Amino acid sequence: MEIKRFEYLVVLFCCFISPLTFAAAYDLLDPHGRIDIKWDVMSWTPDGYVGVVTINNNQMYRQITRPGWTIGWTWAKKEVIWSMVGAQATDQGDCSKFKGNIPHCCSRNPEIVDLPPGVPINQQFSYCCKDGELTSRGQDPAASVSSFQLSVGLSGTSNKTVRLPKNFYLLGPGPGYTCSDATIVPPSTFFSSGGRRKTYAMMSWTVTCSYSQTLASKYPKCCLSLSSFYNPMITPCPSCACGCQNENNCIMNDPKFSSMAKSETPLSYNPPLLQCTSHMCPIRVHWHVKTNYRNHWRVKITITNFNYQMNYTKWTLVVQHPNLRNVTDVYRFIYKPLTLYESINDTGMFHGIKYYNDLLPEAGPHGNVQSELIFQKDSNTFTLERGWVFPLQVYFNGDECVMLPPDAYPFLPNIAHASPIASSTVPAVLLMILLVFW
Repeated sequence: MEIKRFEYLVVLFCCFISPLTFAAAYDLLDPHGRIDIKWDVMSWTPDGYVGVVTINNNQMYRQITRPGWTIGWTWAKKEVIWSMVGAQATDQGDCSKFKGNIPHCCSRNPEIVDLPPGVPINQQFSYCCKDGELTSRGQDPAASVSSFQLSVGLSGTSNKTVRLPKNFYLLGPGPGYTCSDATIVPPSTFFSSGGRRKTYAMMSWTVTCSYSQTLASKYPKCCLSLSSFYNPMITPCPSCACGCQNENNCIMNDPKFSSMAKSETPLSYNPPLLQCTSHMCPIRVHWHVKTNYRNHWRVKITITNFNYQMNYTKWTLVVQHPNLRNVTDVYRFIYKPLTLYESINDTGMFHGIKYYNDLLPEAGPHGNVQSELIFQKDSNTFTLERGWVFPLQVYFNGDECVMLPPDAYPFLPNIAHASPIASSTVPAVLLMILLVFW
């Protein structure tokens, strides 16, 4: 038991010393998380081919929000895009040398975006037209895929004459992703006629894009604060946890000012306008140890949005905690264990319930979502007396939150209530303190 506790202390210490080191190159909580772009040549044309590009978000808890994904590349030769279905190029480029039939895009460096919902049926393609939004795979696998079709000309008409595009990049929606070179893979397989007929792409290649939090933002985007049931004091987020670059351009928590500051349509890509706080983070996650029963203990989680110009749809929260294997009840959130290794089950993903609280509104009286968790005590793995009741790591929307140093964590008693119903009255609190120090 002592060895187990020591291992968690080491992990916590390392996370505090360098909270963004792991996120910069390799995500320990999502080791296989990435975005895969697959390019399938479906048929040949007189001067090129018809291809299908599929974007698959294989990240467990990091989604792509509005205004959605943007992908781009550099053509290897003088290719043009004659037409597209399910997406569009943002710039047509110089098509002056063409007479009559004008290509959709003549740029040597095309930039492609998704189409909005509701476009005419002849412009739609499978998994398209979602404004570029991609849900994380752990939250909704069916909504984590996007695809479009394009007809490419002046490219070659066989496997030997086609050249792979270069310099792929992905914005999701801002910076943060680094993409590999295109790699030829075995042709994709497709099934039709009720699964009885198998067909193949003429040619396929893939590109892998990995996320780096340090590339996405110079400053963190969230922080963690703590409190416990017996102590009226709250341990706040560290001062300037997300940088104080906006402290001279923030809004005081005043209903008169906040109502004027709010955008009529707060979206995830509006410039940040934060409420003035000591931490200056857009998001604060608060972990409150609410009750200590004899065989269970209860935690309340509150996610607060301090940005007046941004709301979060289909948000995700990831928590690493040694007692998550013994969660018995989760209220108002959907919980999914993230079992990274067979012998360790200490990481879980939470997200909102559709049409209920899967939208975290902009800052204000309604700018928060809450949940309560009940954990069962297991003396072989975890107790309040010999373990931690606070998380080791917390991620919001795939970005690691700034943690408090271990010596700043609230002190916890070792005695549980005899009654399954805990009292929050002052006499009960005083009695507990006396029992602890008796």
